[in-house]
Amino acid sequence: MDIRLTNRLSFKQTRLGVLAAFILGTLLGLVQVMVDYRSEDAAIDEAVQAQINVSLGPASRIAYNIDAELALELVNGLLQAPPIIRAEIIDNNGIALASVSRPMASSRYRFVSDALFKRRRDYSHPLYVEHTPNELLGHLVIEVDTFHQGASFLRRAGLTMLSGFILSLVLSLILMVLFYGMLTKPLVRLIQDLLNMKTEGERSRLPCPDGHERDEIGALVEVINRQLQSIDVNMRQKLRAEERLRKYLEELESIVESRTNELQETNAQLRRSNQDLECSREEALDMARARSAFLANMSHEIRTPINGLLGMIGLTLDSPLNNEQKQQLSIAYDSGKVLVALLNDILDLSKFEAGKLQLERIPFDLGALLEETASLLSQNAGKQDIELTCRVDPRLPGMLLGDPTRIRQIISNLLSNALKFTEQGHVALTLNLEHSGSSEQRVRISVSDTGIGIADESLEAIFSPFTQADAHISRRFGGTGLGLALCRSLTDAMGGDLTVQSTLGHGSTFSVSIPLATHTQQPGFPKPTPRTVTIWNQSGNLQGAVLEELLTSWGMTCMLIDYQPAATLPAMTHDSDFWLLDSPALAQRLKAVEPNKPRLLICGYRALLTTNKALKLGIRQQVASPPSRRRLAQAIDELFGLFKDTQAPSKTEVSAAGQRLLLVEDNMVNQMVAKGMLSRLGYEVDLAEHGEIALSMLEKAPYSLVLMDCNMPVMDGYEASRRIRADPRWKDLPIIALTANALHEDRQRCQDAGMSDYLAKPFKREDLQAILQRWLSSQRTD
Repeated sequence: MDIRLTNRLSFKQTRLGVLAAFILGTLLGLVQVMVDYRSEDAAIDEAVQAQINVSLGPASRIAYNIDAELALELVNGLLQAPPIIRAEIIDNNGIALASVSRPMASSRYRFVSDALFKRRRDYSHPLYVEHTPNELLGHLVIEVDTFHQGASFLRRAGLTMLSGFILSLVLSLILMVLFYGMLTKPLVRLIQDLLNMKTEGERSRLPCPDGHERDEIGALVEVINRQLQSIDVNMRQKLRAEERLRKYLEELESIVESRTNELQETNAQLRRSNQDLECSREEALDMARARSAFLANMSHEIRTPINGLLGMIGLTLDSPLNNEQKQQLSIAYDSGKVLVALLNDILDLSKFEAGKLQLERIPFDLGALLEETASLLSQNAGKQDIELTCRVDPRLPGMLLGDPTRIRQIISNLLSNALKFTEQGHVALTLNLEHSGSSEQRVRISVSDTGIGIADESLEAIFSPFTQADAHISRRFGGTGLGLALCRSLTDAMGGDLTVQSTLGHGSTFSVSIPLATHTQQPGFPKPTPRTVTIWNQSGNLQGAVLEELLTSWGMTCMLIDYQPAATLPAMTHDSDFWLLDSPALAQRLKAVEPNKPRLLICGYRALLTTNKALKLGIRQQVASPPSRRRLAQAIDELFGLFKDTQAPSKTEVSAAGQRLLLVEDNMVNQMVAKGMLSRLGYEVDLAEHGEIALSMLEKAPYSLVLMDCNMPVMDGYEASRRIRADPRWKDLPIIALTANALHEDRQRCQDAGMSDYLAKPFKREDLQAILQRWLSSQRTD
C-alpha cells in the first residue's frame, strides 16, 4: 500500500517538530530584532544628541556674536553627517543665521524604516553663553533622516530571520530521515503483511518487524493478532444482527408510511389555517385603515364647528359684559375646551396604536404648568366642599426640557378624575424632585384624594381604554374611561412610570415619575421681599402647611394658626407684617382686629369677594386657591406697593400696525372667528374663499403672511400652497395652515405642500398671536 509522503507519520512528526522549532526560533529572532530595534532607536537619538553637544558651544558663541559666516560653516559641518538632512541656527528673533539642507535618501524599502523610526526627527536646543545663562540667544535646529540607521537595522533583522529559517529547514531534513527509519518503515511493512494475508491460518497470526518486539509496534502487532482471532466470531454475530435489523426496518417502513400520511393531512389543515389567518389579517388592516380615515374625518368635522363655537365665545368674552354674562360664557368656553381635550385623547390613543405619536422637547415651566392646570380645574370643579391644593418642590429648576402638552394631559386627566370621584375632603397635587442632577431631573407628580377609592382587583383594569373600576361608576359619575389609558401610554412614551395606591372608600394616590432635562435653574418670577407673616388655616385643611413651606423657602418668617370655624379664635403670640386668610367668613370675624393690618385672602374661585366688599373687610389683595407662586409673590408685594412688572417685551415682538394678512377660508363662521381675532390683534385682514381667489389677490396686493385652510372647494390649500411656492416672488412668504385635520400625517402633508407652519383648529387667540409673532418677526429679520 503506497502512502503519500505528507500522510506518513514521520513527515507529520517532522512537521510538528520543525513547526515548533520554527515558531520558537521566530519568537527568539523577533525578540532579538525587537532588542536591536530599541537599541537602534535609542542610538539615533544618542548620535544626534552627541552632534548637538559637540556643536552647542560653537553655535552659542556664533549666536552671541551673530556671525552668519561661521554659522554657515558650522551647519555645513553638521550636514556632513549622513543622517542629518537639515541644520540651521536661529537667533532669538526667530531669524535663521544659517540654514542648509539636502534631499532625503530614497529606497523601495524606505516605507518600512519610516514606519519603525518615523520618516524624520527634529531636534531643537536653546543656545546660551556661560556669562549670561538666563539670556536666550537662539536655537540650534537639526532635522535627521532615520533611513540611514533604519536600513542598517533592516539588513540585520533580515539576516537574523533568514538564518532562523535555514536552520529550521536543515532540522526538518534530519528529523525526517530519523523518523522514517524508526517509525514509518516498520509500519509500512506491517501494513503490507496485513494486506497480503489470504488464508485463514495466515490471518490468525501477523509477523512482528525485526527489532520491534518490545516497543509500541510489537504491542500493536499483538493487539492486531488478538483482534483477528475475534473477527470470525464477530462476523457471525453481525450476520445474525443484520437479519434482525432487516426485519425491524420492514416494520419501521410501515410505521413511517402511516405517519407520513398523517403529517400530510396535518399540513393541509395548517395551510388552510394560514389562509384563514391571512384573510383575518387583511380584514384587520382594512378595519385599521378605515378607523384611521374615520378618525381623521371625524376630527375635521368636529373641530370645524368647535373652532367657530370657541372663537365666537372668545370674541364675546373680550367685549364689555357684566359679571354674570362673563361667568356663563366662561363656563361655556371651558366646556368647549373639555370637549376638545376629549377629542385629543381619542386621537392620541389612535396615534399610540399606530405608533405615530410625536413627543416634543422644548423649554417649559413645570411648576407653572401644574399651577395653571390646578387653577383651571378648580374653577370648573363645581364642588364647594373639596379643598384643592398644589404643592411645588422649592428645589424645582425654573425651566425644564420636555413635552408640556403631553404632561399637561397627564396632570389634567389625573386631577379631573380625583375631583370627579371625590365628594368631600381634599385633592392634593404634589410635585417632588426624586433625583436632582446638573443636567437631568426625575420628577414625581402625585395626585391624592379622599374619594371613593379603587378595589385591589380593579387596579390594573382601570388603565385599559373604555374601562372603569366598577359598572355603576359610569352611571353615577360619568366619563369615557379613556383618561387613565392615555396617561399610562403618555408616561411610557416619555420613559416614566405611572403607579397607583388606593384603599376602597378612603381615596387613591396616582403618581407619575418622569425624567426631564434641566434648561435653566433660575425661577421664572421674582420672589417677594422677605417679611413676617401670620397664616390662618382652618383645622384639617392642607393649604396652610403648603403656604408655610413655600413662604419659608422665600425667606419669610411664618406663624401658622389653626382655628375652628365655630370656636373662639386663638390669640396671636407675636406681631407680623401681614395676614394670610383662607375664607371670607374668617375675614368677617377678624374685621375689627387690627384693622390696619395688611390682609391677603386666599380662597376658592367662587368665594372671591367683590372689590367693595373686600375693602370693607380690610382685604387688600385676593388670590384664587390654589394660588400660583407667581401670583402669590405679586400679591404680597402689591400689599406693600412694591410690585413692578419685570416682564420686558420680547425682542422679537412685532407691531401689528400696517401688517396686512390674507385669510383663505371657505367656512363663514371660521372667517368671522379668525378675522375677529386678527382684527383685535391689530392686523388688517383680507378674505379669500378658496385657493384660486387667494392667488389672484396675491397678484394684486402685497401681503405679510397667508393663513391657509386646507379643505376648500375649487382649489384646496395644498394645491394653492404649491402654486405659491412655485412663483419666485412668494418663495419666502410665510404660509400658516389653519386646519381641523390634527393627525401627524396632516402636518406632514402641509409641510410637503410648502406651508411654513401649522395651527390646528380650534385655536386660541394666544396661540394665533404667538405663531404670527414668530413668523412675522423672522420675516422682518430676513
